[in-house]
Amino acid sequence: MYPLLQRLRIVECASFIAAPSCCLHLLQMGAEVVRIDPIGGGPDFHRWPRAEAGSGASLYWEGLNKGKLSVAVDFGSPEGRELVAQIICAPGEDAGLFVTNFPAEGFLAHERLRALRPDLVTTRVMGWADGTSAVDYTVNAAVGVPAMTGPADSATPVNHVLPAWDLLTGAYAAFATLAAERFRRQTGQGQELRVPLSDVALASLANMGQLAEVLQEGDRPRMGNELFGAFGRDFGTADGQRLMVVAITRRQWSGLLEVLGLQVAVAGIEAALGVSFAEDEGRRFRHRAVLLPLVEAAIAQRSAAELAAAFDARGVCWGPYRTLVEGIASDPRLVNANPLFAPVAHPSGSTYPTPGAMATLPQQQRGVPPRAPRLGEHTDQVLAERLGLSSAQIGRLHDQGRIAGPSKD
Repeated sequence: MYPLLQRLRIVECASFIAAPSCCLHLLQMGAEVVRIDPIGGGPDFHRWPRAEAGSGASLYWEGLNKGKLSVAVDFGSPEGRELVAQIICAPGEDAGLFVTNFPAEGFLAHERLRALRPDLVTTRVMGWADGTSAVDYTVNAAVGVPAMTGPADSATPVNHVLPAWDLLTGAYAAFATLAAERFRRQTGQGQELRVPLSDVALASLANMGQLAEVLQEGDRPRMGNELFGAFGRDFGTADGQRLMVVAITRRQWSGLLEVLGLQVAVAGIEAALGVSFAEDEGRRFRHRAVLLPLVEAAIAQRSAAELAAAFDARGVCWGPYRTLVEGIASDPRLVNANPLFAPVAHPSGSTYPTPGAMATLPQQQRGVPPRAPRLGEHTDQVLAERLGLSSAQIGRLHDQGRIAGPSKD
């Protein structure tokens, strides 16, 4: 937690990853985030992974919502929807910022809300730009990434487990929200920002040259674990370990050849082909069919520990293949000695390493990450502070079933 965005007040009505992670990024830089959910929780409230013992609470929900103020409202009633709109559009110079993945039309449409606050900034995460529903995995399939992933001798699409477009969309939405807030501060004008997963995916591929590539050369073939455009692949060691070895820079390449004693053999290949692999990483990729077997045979003769020491001494870029459990146990840089993490007790009943802001600000102390809220934990507080409701008014709303307090689920 850092205090860069102190006093900035965000309201979130969203589920799943992209929009909640957008607000989490803003919160971890100091903004206050109020998350509004339906009574009983939204569609992501029980999503896996879940705590095995005790409540079985969603660790996924805890992770994306730590530090947020949680409000539970009856979305199905006109009175409940009016309360949601009032919280979103509550007055204040640093308020009036709304992040959602609800449809562009409906009771959370920007044009409806701006009738209550004309300078409202709405950041709306979408599937497709035309409003068609989509999630990371369907967008990823549509833009062709699974067709480029997996073994070269298979035609079966291979999905990856990381929802990259969700995560990237969340980060981009946080940036876009701050850009719109700065514009409003300069001009007094609010606006709606629409950030579709599909556009983030397509723009990202295009920004890396892949759109131009396929328009000129056709679809990129599958290459298994080989690194496109440079030298890199997984290799087995003499003691049965697997290492990912990459040589993009001249230093990485020369260090790799020195460690493996391949300078003479590679020099002979260069002479025969009339090329210099040190000058252009693309040539190492183009001639990988000759180079990979040499490296594979040399690495297979040595243990992982021996190679690790030699690679580090020569500046070779490499990494071991491990499970997450193995990585946490064997490499303190990941979690145990990483100042990004601190042990936090959460409402699920679990205490576990919890990350704060991903950026490190050397001139500022990194705050302790906050715990996740209980669903509805801050309902009364937000209604009193944001809308100025009295305890009697809040009590009536509870009696009518329009709002709910802390959930124990």
